[in-house]
Amino acid sequence: MGARKFFVGGNWKCNGTIKSVESLVDTLNKGEIPGTDVVEVVVSPTAVHIPLVQSSLRKDFAIAAQNAWVKGSGAYTGELSAEILVDLGIPWVILGHSERRALIGESSELIADKSKYCLDKGLGVILCIGESLEEREAGKTFEVCAGQLAPVAAKISDWSKVVIAYEPVWAIGTGKVASPEQAQETHAEIRGWLADKVSADVAASTRIIYGGSVSASNSDTLATAPDIDGFLVGGASLKPDFLKVINSATKA
Repeated sequence: MGARKFFVGGNWKCNGTIKSVESLVDTLNKGEIPGTDVVEVVVSPTAVHIPLVQSSLRKDFAIAAQNAWVKGSGAYTGELSAEILVDLGIPWVILGHSERRALIGESSELIADKSKYCLDKGLGVILCIGESLEEREAGKTFEVCAGQLAPVAAKISDWSKVVIAYEPVWAIGTGKVASPEQAQETHAEIRGWLADKVSADVAASTRIIYGGSVSASNSDTLATAPDIDGFLVGGASLKPDFLKVINSATKA
């Protein structure tokens, strides 16, 4: 566990005005958190707010894009290429979020292709996986997660810049949270899958973070689970309490 630095991401989704972003950045800049030897923090503003955040956010926080195109720059109206993100100095991108899968119709194969392209261009990938409520109730949680991981494993060989974000769809924005026992069980199964299908070294070193209504009220408890290496936070990352979630790294 010691080799896996705690990782906390804040996904701002499709939110923000210049005023609200400036206020949030100011709050984050003033916050007291553990050093970079304890926790890695990444925030993900909308694409149009990235330059504003880049210019004003404390330098011990990194920035992630919320999406990237599957190919290079070119005649792809409305898309952002990995090359553009690298040119901007953005180190991370979120791929495979359940909202992209469900609302935009992105398949696991497309997400795998995106992951490979972005990794090949030097970006780190926060790879989101997770099951719906129906799938969990049918006992298919691990089957779904494995099915979403398999296309990625078939296309990439270097996992050093991949963070897996397990986000049960039924817990995103609903206020429902997987219990520490539920989350730990799934994280352990994911790590076991990596050991079996990729390698023991990748399983031991890859960070698997939890997302799904994470807040200041539950992050300390979740952080104590041995296979939970951090969080991907949605709504709570737009509030001052995000700092409390970051500080949960001390409980890991």
